[in-house]
Amino acid sequence: MARRRASEKQSKSRPVIKIIKWCFLIVFLLIVTGVGVFAYYAKDAPSISTSQLQSGGSSSFYTSDGKFLMSLGSETRVYVKSKNIPQELKDAVVSIEDKRFYSEGLGIDPARILSSFLTNVKSSSTVAGGSTITQQLVKLTVFSTAASQRTLSRKAQEAWLAMKVEREYTKDQILEFYINKVYMNYGTYGMGTAASYYYGKSLKQLDLAQLALMAGMPNAPVAYNPYLYPKKATYRRNLVLKAMYNDKKITKAQYLKAKAENVQKGLKKHTTSTESKLRKIDDAYIKEAIAEVQADGYDPYNDNLKITLNINQKAQNKLYSLANSDSVAFSSKKMQVGATVIEPSTGKVIAILGGRKLPSVQLGLDRAVQTGRSTGSTIKPVLDYAPAIEYLNWGTSHIVEDTKYTYPGTNVQLYDWDNTYMGSMSMRYALVQSRNVPAVRTLNEVGISRASLFARKMGVKVSANAGLSTAIGANASSLQMASAYGTFATMGVYHKPHFVSKIETADGQVRRYGSTGTRVMKKSTAYMITDMLKGVLSSGTGTSAKISGIYAAGKTGTVKYSDDELVKYPSYSSTPKDSWFVGYTKQYSIGVWTGYDNLKDGTITGVGQYSAQLLYKYMMQYLMQDKTSSDWTMPSTVVKKRIVKNTEDEVASPGQSYTWELFVKGHAPTDADYVSSSTSTSKSTSMVTTSSSKSSSSSKSSSSSKSSSSSSSSSASSSSQASSSQASRSSAASSSQKTTENNGNNEDTDEKKTQ
Repeated sequence: MARRRASEKQSKSRPVIKIIKWCFLIVFLLIVTGVGVFAYYAKDAPSISTSQLQSGGSSSFYTSDGKFLMSLGSETRVYVKSKNIPQELKDAVVSIEDKRFYSEGLGIDPARILSSFLTNVKSSSTVAGGSTITQQLVKLTVFSTAASQRTLSRKAQEAWLAMKVEREYTKDQILEFYINKVYMNYGTYGMGTAASYYYGKSLKQLDLAQLALMAGMPNAPVAYNPYLYPKKATYRRNLVLKAMYNDKKITKAQYLKAKAENVQKGLKKHTTSTESKLRKIDDAYIKEAIAEVQADGYDPYNDNLKITLNINQKAQNKLYSLANSDSVAFSSKKMQVGATVIEPSTGKVIAILGGRKLPSVQLGLDRAVQTGRSTGSTIKPVLDYAPAIEYLNWGTSHIVEDTKYTYPGTNVQLYDWDNTYMGSMSMRYALVQSRNVPAVRTLNEVGISRASLFARKMGVKVSANAGLSTAIGANASSLQMASAYGTFATMGVYHKPHFVSKIETADGQVRRYGSTGTRVMKKSTAYMITDMLKGVLSSGTGTSAKISGIYAAGKTGTVKYSDDELVKYPSYSSTPKDSWFVGYTKQYSIGVWTGYDNLKDGTITGVGQYSAQLLYKYMMQYLMQDKTSSDWTMPSTVVKKRIVKNTEDEVASPGQSYTWELFVKGHAPTDADYVSSSTSTSKSTSMVTTSSSKSSSSSKSSSSSKSSSSSSSSSASSSSQASSSQASRSSAASSSQKTTENNGNNEDTDEKKTQ
């Protein structure tokens, strides 16, 4: 009986033993696999040296030709040896960052990693980190902090290097490296440098509260800036003090005294000039490059990156010089400018100007990319006429009406710059002479929804719910406008503008940037717009920007003051608020805005009305001096015909006065008398309708213009129908139109007219 019971007990225990054995085997295999995976990834870990550990974490910028440009770090870094670092600071760093720093000897903390993992699982997000001070040091030295780089292989390499550092250096050395490497805002690296910057003292001269702030800032140096965000800085400092008290590094009396101290006590005052460490010429460019790098997940202040820019330093210097010397005249010293130069075929931003006569401000306001100013009439090719060609197949001789116009659903009447209407005219003439009413009528026929989508594909953000006033002025930057016009230069292919060419991380990883380009319009559309915009330079509102011997196209734009603004400054009524010029060749596209930051600063008068055009002209002359200028080749989808003046599609007979006009193939007059792309390339056709507008009324009565009259009536009828069909949609935006459109606000002030 006893034997049977023993046998039964033994048989019952066998499955349990088997399960335990299998569990041990599985755990063993997991450990072996884990070690194998760890070893596999760790073998490719980059090397790490004492000089790397001692260096700052700043990134360096290089020009497009590989020359060193500048570093983000402070030029006067203060490196503090361990013996000169106060014990209170060491205690503060360890208490807030890694309380088991001195007790663990691996360089990694398995218990902390597990605790961090469980915390993050509970919160379903990453709220707790498991890195030791040694791991953070390694990360700051040879790895990127970009989220995309947080891979299993990187974690394995990070852990391996942390263990290597732990074996080769003492705890005091590791803490020394860390305290001297962390980023502390304002281009400062290391707490010794920060003590000098914030307090004008050495670390040994700081009190407990100030040392606690130094220890807490690396977690978020911008957010815990005591100058700008004292409440947040106080909160972080007190967390450090609490951690020190809990770890018995300070007494309760010390804790309470330091906690009660004003976080701004002893802060050193800085003037704007002493804060700047970046070259004024390149400041705007560097600011945009930093933003681009950060948007891709990198931290240029901590990641030790080698960043290659698309900047052409000679072009950058020239652009800055033109705006800050006497080469281009401005209305006053306070008159400002924002300009961007890009390569249309690549999207590379080669030069950018954030302003003129600027103080030495680190990463200051960049007027080249601000989008809070209206473009004036430079938006017309992008939002009005290109979509009309693209979607409605309009020819350049299409008749548009410059007659009395009231925005649908409102009582707001639209005026042109001269408060007159010129009757029927060709689309070409309306664009070249920058007439406003035809532009609004055109947008109405295309439809704002369709036109806004077209503009957004070119990088200009126009809301589908915008009012029709957007036809003569949309908020955009010189960067966006230069890129959009660059799309015309490339025959319809848009390249997103970018400042950075390449990023190399400290461990040798390379990330390259570029734009393959996206076709956003037909070749016919881009070519026909370019052909018309040539006339702006030869005989339209942009003759001051014309460069002899250079094939170029462009558009002016000016913006008037609103009624509310004129109430405050009635003397501004006859002057523009903003003045633009955007122009391009095959090789370059340049967008220029001029104006004032504040109403009280003044207005654009005298020679200042031509500043944008002249800045463009001199910059484009400089860029094209060693380039071969060639005209755009007419695509096979465009047809060129001799059209009777003041008509839309009446082909000229021998002896009749005519102009050359362009049509989308399949939508041209059926007469066989035309010149195709196989036999001709575009000539500048600015001769079109040179006197047509003012004589349009009498022309309609002539027998040779019956076709024109018919076309005009048809066009006016279709415009009226389109206007009615969109009345309800437009009325929704009427309230905003009343404040922005009355008395011709955002209209072009056409300085030069030809008849």
